[in-house]
Amino acid sequence: MKKYITTLFISCFAISGMSQNPVPAEAQTKRILLVGGTAHTGNGEVIANSAVGFEKGKLTLVADATKIRIDRTAYDTIINTEGKHLYPGLIAMNNIIGLSEIESVRATHDFSETGSYNPSVRSIIAYNTDSRITPTIRSNGILLAQITPRGGVVSGQSSVVELDAWNYEDAAYKTDDGIHLNWPSMRITISRRPDPDDKQKERTQRTLEEIRKLFTDAKAYYLQKTPPVNQHLEAMKGLFDGSKKLYVHCNYVKEIIAAAGLCREFGLSMVLVGGTDAHMVTDLLKKQNIPVVLMETHRLPSREDEDIDMPFKLPSILEKAGITYAIAVKDFWQVRNLPFQAGQSAGHGLTREQALRAVTSSPARILGIDSTVGALENGKDATLIISSGDLLDVKSSVVEMAFIRGKQIDLNNVQKQLFEKYNNKYGF
Repeated sequence: MKKYITTLFISCFAISGMSQNPVPAEAQTKRILLVGGTAHTGNGEVIANSAVGFEKGKLTLVADATKIRIDRTAYDTIINTEGKHLYPGLIAMNNIIGLSEIESVRATHDFSETGSYNPSVRSIIAYNTDSRITPTIRSNGILLAQITPRGGVVSGQSSVVELDAWNYEDAAYKTDDGIHLNWPSMRITISRRPDPDDKQKERTQRTLEEIRKLFTDAKAYYLQKTPPVNQHLEAMKGLFDGSKKLYVHCNYVKEIIAAAGLCREFGLSMVLVGGTDAHMVTDLLKKQNIPVVLMETHRLPSREDEDIDMPFKLPSILEKAGITYAIAVKDFWQVRNLPFQAGQSAGHGLTREQALRAVTSSPARILGIDSTVGALENGKDATLIISSGDLLDVKSSVVEMAFIRGKQIDLNNVQKQLFEKYNNKYGF
C-alpha cells in the first residue's frame, strides 16, 4: 500500500510538473496602437481598415484609419494587424470554469453545496485561478466568464471573472451578480419505472410551494428596517432592490410561464437560462423584458416534432422577436467551442455580426457590465483579441494575441505544449 501511494504521488507530481499555467500579465504601461486590421466592434459595426488604440487598460481610439489622421508618435508600440481581425473578448455565461477540473474526479468539483436552498452560497470564493482549463479556452478568445454554482433548487450566487489573475480577488470583475434558481420540472416523466403521475405532481407542487415561501420570506425580510440577520435572506435582498438578477433555469413552456409569473408577482428582474421552448413564448418574454441565455445550441431538438435545425435557428427567432439573448455552453470542458456555436447560428438566420454580439455585447448587457466591456468602443476596457481568421469559424480561427484591460495575455497552454512535444518527436 505504501509503495502504491508513493508511486501515485510521484506520478501526479510528474504530470503536474509537465506544464505550468502562464504567469498572469502585468498591468499595461505602454500606449499601444493596432492598425490596419478589420475590427468587429461587437455592436454590429465592422471597420475594414481600423485603428484601435489603448492606454492604461482603456480604449482611447476606435476609428476608421482611412478617415482620421493618426499621430503615431503618441504611441509606444504600434502593431500592424493588416489582414487580421479584431474582436471584443468573448464572455462565457453560466459556466463552472475554475470550479471543476476533471469531470470524472469528484474531489476536483467545487460547484455545489449540500441542501436544496443555498442563496447565500458565493461561487467566487471557490474559483480556482490555477485551473489548467482556463488557458485552453483563452486560446479561442474567451476572456471573461460568469462562474455559476450548480445543484439544488436555489444554487447560490454567480460572479463574473477575468480569465487571467493570481487569485479570485484579482479575477473578480463583478461579484454576486445574481442568484440561480433551478425551476422544478412540470412535466410527467415517462420511463421504465417512473413514479406514479400523482406522486410526480405532488413532488412538483411541494417544491413550488417551498419556492414561493422562500421569496415571500425574503421580501418580508427586505422590507423590515432592522430584521434579525439571516444569511440566506440577506443574500436575496439584492433581488428586490434591483442590484441582482434572478437567473431561472428551465426549458419548457409551462415552466417558463410559471417562472415569469413568480418574477412578475415579486417584482424581480428575471433572466431565462436554457429556454429550449423560448420560441413558443416570445410575446411573454418581450412583454416582461426577459433576456434569454441559450444553452448548447449544438444539440438535437428537444421535441420529436420540431425541425431538426431548431436549436441552430432559435437565436434568429429571438432576434426577429426583439428579445435580448446570449449563447452559452454549460460544460466547462466544452466552453472552448463557444465561438463556433455562435458561428453555427450565423448559418441559420443570423448575420455574423449578430452571432458575435450573442457572445460579446449581449452577455455584457445581461450581466450589467456593458458600460465597460463587451464592445470595442472608446472609454471601455481594452479587452480584445486578434485573430488571423474568422473567430467564429472552426477552420480559420487562430487567436494570435489577446488583451485583458490592456494587459497582453500569454496564450500558451498544455494543449499547445503537448503539440510541440510530439511534433518535435515525430516531426509531423
